Amino acid sequence: MLIDETIGFIFTDIAKINMKKHMPVMYDFWETTLLQNNPYKGNPLAVHLKLNSKQALYKSHFDKWLYLFNDTIDLLYSGSNAELAKSRALSMATVMQIKIMNEKS
Repeated sequence: MLIDETIGFIFTDIAKINMKKHMPVMYDFWETTLLQNNPYKGNPLAVHLKLNSKQALYKSHFDKWLYLFNDTIDLLYSGSNAELAKSRALSMATVMQIKIMNEKS
């Protein structure tokens, strides 16, 4: 994702993601999302709304993220949790897009 032409700059130039700090947050997020162990305490919608105020996020950005996410899941995992991850990612991306569009109007 970081080197992708469509969305890489959002992670590197706009959000300035520090991967050493970001990945443990993502592990907690997906553990909570998939296994309901609840280690994640953040608010991804608030993070993305703030990001959208710095750089407009469009459907094409979410589509590319979903493509890369699903491709990675398919490459590395299989089974019901893999399918659940892809389903939850689609749901979250859809909700975020709706919330972002409502904020713009």
